[in-house]
Amino acid sequence: MKKAGILNSDISRVLSYMGHTDWICVGDCGLPIPDEVERIDLALKFGVPTFMDTLKVVAEDMKIEKIILAEEIKEQNPKVLGEIEELFKGSNIEVEYVSHVELKEKTKNCKAVIRTGETTPYANVILQSGCIFA
Repeated sequence: MKKAGILNSDISRVLSYMGHTDWICVGDCGLPIPDEVERIDLALKFGVPTFMDTLKVVAEDMKIEKIILAEEIKEQNPKVLGEIEELFKGSNIEVEYVSHVELKEKTKNCKAVIRTGETTPYANVILQSGCIFA
């Protein structure tokens, strides 16, 4: 039995086989997930688990060098954007903004999409894996 880290076996497995520059997405309950991409469905009901609760746990267990967000989050969900900025404050993580349409297209290149119960708009992020050694 695991002693620490993510208990969800699917998330733990995907993170463990990711290499440098691989992508994983954490999304709200409405984000379309391409059929060819693994779906890790955590959604229990609207709002549970939240996007931020899920992102925080994944970020604790993953070396992240870059995040990709939808440009629309700036206007449509400044609260969640502020929480994301606070989470990564002081880190050297690159932030890229793309259109929501482009973000959905980029999910096709993710190792998996983690679906949360989040119901606020544009609460989606692609996390790019960093290198854990110099």
